[in-house]
Amino acid sequence: MHVVCKDHLELAIDQFVDEYEDAPDIVDLEKVRFPAWEPPAHCERCAERARFLVV
Repeated sequence: MHVVCKDHLELAIDQFVDEYEDAPDIVDLEKVRFPAWEPPAHCERCAERARFLVV
């Protein structure tokens, strides 16, 4: 699972595919909320706002 900004989305997808040899699901965190999980405020690779969940 990766939580990233728009700039790092492609890198997160590539990393997921390399690790799991399958295409990930991509969730836009601006459109979807999870009642039991609060996403990190920042991208895991930089200080930008986290926008996508790659699972």
